[in-house]
Amino acid sequence: MRLSVVVPCYNEEAVLGRFDAAIRAVLERLAVPYELVYVDDGSSDGTLVRLRGLAQQHRGTTRYLSFSRNFGKEPAILAGLRAATGDAVIIMDADLQHPPPLVEKMLDLYQLGHDQVVARRSRDGDRRLRTALSRLYYRAVNNWVEVELADGVGDFRLLSRKAVDALLSLPEYNRFSKGLFSWIGFDTITFDYRNAAREAGETKWRLGSLVNYGIDGMLSFNCRPLRAAIYAGLGLASLAALYTLWIIGAAVAGGVTAPGYVTLVAIIVGLGGLQMVMLGLIGEYIGRIYYEAKRRPHFLVKESDSAAPVPEPAGAATAGSQTG
Repeated sequence: MRLSVVVPCYNEEAVLGRFDAAIRAVLERLAVPYELVYVDDGSSDGTLVRLRGLAQQHRGTTRYLSFSRNFGKEPAILAGLRAATGDAVIIMDADLQHPPPLVEKMLDLYQLGHDQVVARRSRDGDRRLRTALSRLYYRAVNNWVEVELADGVGDFRLLSRKAVDALLSLPEYNRFSKGLFSWIGFDTITFDYRNAAREAGETKWRLGSLVNYGIDGMLSFNCRPLRAAIYAGLGLASLAALYTLWIIGAAVAGGVTAPGYVTLVAIIVGLGGLQMVMLGLIGEYIGRIYYEAKRRPHFLVKESDSAAPVPEPAGAATAGSQTG
């Protein structure tokens, strides 16, 4: 068995050396044939320089790709999976929040026949507000989406070659890996681990990024928000009809009166706001169709080691050139 470890990197110069030493020590102790596939997601620091050095120092076990700009973590994961050649593939971050020693446990569970071995982190060290909002989000989103999304479960996992091939067969441009991992299914086992602190650098996840990521999760695997818009429209039409009947009844019983300005303004503002939300929702889905129709590559590679080809699926545009 050959193992590939895919490591997306974005401005990880400060911690990259420590991560490489830690993961390499684990893999060499396990005495399993392996390759480390680093994907530089358009870093603006010295990450690419470090990757060149690692590839030169550890020829045969270290490969790298570097994007032409920052395309995001989802394309970086996709690029790493395409480049990986192992019978099993582990995805993990370079900031050491995914503890390298857990690789041994993943391999043990993989040997038992599991196609996905998923590490689920605890919320230790997170702020209480963030923990509460996260749990509320997952409780809400699982009532909407067609797949199950578990709190604490992310990209840190082992995938069999069968599972990797299934993921690579999915051609969509707007990728939400957490949902895709759940959608492909296969025999999956999950284990818990204690949340680890970031070793160096700063987190790339800001509030805006988290909100956008949450919206992607909500919209990527269902059309229920559009169905909800239909129900909301029918409900409001019913309320309007009842209100009209009430106004007519009041006019017949007590005559026509002028009051109602506040009610009218509240209704107009409320309906206007609801219409804007629905238009935005429809626009979001149309925008996704727009990007899918363009069939642009998920990323462009400006540089890689000569052993790291990243083929695009049949019929897709080329992802960029490769240099040695």
